[in-house]
Amino acid sequence: MAGQTVTRAQLTEAVYQEVGLSRNESAELVESVIAEIAGALERGEMVKISSFGSFAVRQKGQRVGRNPKTGQEVPISPRRVLVFRASHALKHQINNGLAETPPRATATRPVPARAATAKASPG
Repeated sequence: MAGQTVTRAQLTEAVYQEVGLSRNESAELVESVIAEIAGALERGEMVKISSFGSFAVRQKGQRVGRNPKTGQEVPISPRRVLVFRASHALKHQINNGLAETPPRATATRPVPARAATAKASPG
């Protein structure tokens, strides 16, 4: 699934399949959830979705940037940016999904026998 994008239509279809609402009701539900999240972020509120993550809006101050082509300094105006922080549950789910793929071969160093037995023998 790498390189693919999930669209509103696909979310609507998933709701239709899983919940059993009509396609129109599923589309309205998806639109309603997206609109509520966007509205809360517009108002500057943080949106936390349990076991998924949190969305927040941060204020960035004015700074001086540089045109990479000409080297000329250009002021960058203050702006608000959207940030997303994934929950530990989502990170764990993503990493477990990656663990199902065959692991790459890694070189391991053998532990010297003396070091292993030195810890086991009493002082």
